[in-house]
Amino acid sequence: MAPAPRALCAVCRRRARGFGWFDPTSSKPPRPSVSFCSITCQKWWTRRAAREAPAMVDLTEQERAALRAAIRAMAEVMAEIGWTTPLNALSEQQVLTLAEVAVGAFQDAMRPSCPSTSPEVPF
Repeated sequence: MAPAPRALCAVCRRRARGFGWFDPTSSKPPRPSVSFCSITCQKWWTRRAAREAPAMVDLTEQERAALRAAIRAMAEVMAEIGWTTPLNALSEQQVLTLAEVAVGAFQDAMRPSCPSTSPEVPF
């Protein structure tokens, strides 16, 4: 990413020289961006930004209950596969089944929390 004319490094305030970052999650232009003078400043800024990132939101009691339901469903599949089977020894189909069961059970447990008329329900 080429820096804007006379852009300054976001870390040391020297003239930026071709290193940069932009927010890939922003869907509306202009996307937030910053420029850097060197890869050293870019790495420092990235490490600092990662430390300051907002923490994950705590789960609600209903989400915790849905996770417990998903774990119960996964336990049934693992009982069929065998509890002593390492995860990296599972076949692709077994992994897919385990994932489908976990996601399906979580969605089924969460579905009652949303009004059925809502077009925004993600599950």
